[in-house]
Amino acid sequence: MLSIIIPCYNERDNVEPLYKAVVAAVTHYDWELIFVDDNSPDGTIDVVWRLAQTDSRVRGILRVGRRGLSSAVIEGVLSSSATVVAVMDGDMQHDERLLEPMMNTIVREGYDVAVGSRHVEGGDNSGLASRWRLFLSNAGIRLAQFCLPVRVTDPMSGFFAVRRDLFVRSVGDLSGTGFKILLDMLLVQQVTPRVAELPFVFRTRHAGESKMDRKILFQFMHMIVRHMLRRKKRVLSPTVSP
Repeated sequence: MLSIIIPCYNERDNVEPLYKAVVAAVTHYDWELIFVDDNSPDGTIDVVWRLAQTDSRVRGILRVGRRGLSSAVIEGVLSSSATVVAVMDGDMQHDERLLEPMMNTIVREGYDVAVGSRHVEGGDNSGLASRWRLFLSNAGIRLAQFCLPVRVTDPMSGFFAVRRDLFVRSVGDLSGTGFKILLDMLLVQQVTPRVAELPFVFRTRHAGESKMDRKILFQFMHMIVRHMLRRKKRVLSPTVSP
């Protein structure tokens, strides 16, 4: 019922701890872990494939010649046939214990999207590695909230679950660039989705280094501008009568 998509680059030391954490946390739903690796030089995919030989719920997709979190997520989702797909980072900063509540929110309560939020009561973003990351996150949230058709306290979250059919219908309109695939997906919706936010504490990185840099800011701005221009074009386009 649940595919958990893990885009990764140089996360070799986090693969097995993340797998064990999911095994312990998700016990009421059938699940699979899909690691989408951008040809990490540290051999991340080798660890994934060895793990897959012992547990068929683990799969590894190796991408050669292309990079990017958003496009990796898209490929991971399109490789799945699950009812619900969840997206989380491969660095152990997202709380795997939230996966089952996310599933309950969608499967039992009828929501389209369940977002792990650092900015609702009970959430916290203290795991951000630096003031620069905190600035990027807070500034991005304010800008994103101005553009979104639905109120979300943490549209910059990288931890969410969504009905797979909704995501797949959105693929043709996604920019596929940058790190903020949730925001990208929400911006392209023609019908306002039902979104629930669940609090979680953003943890410090278990191993490896953050991939966040100034390039992410430019990719984020490019995505926002692209969607705003697209929306303006739809508004200005004349309606053609049948």
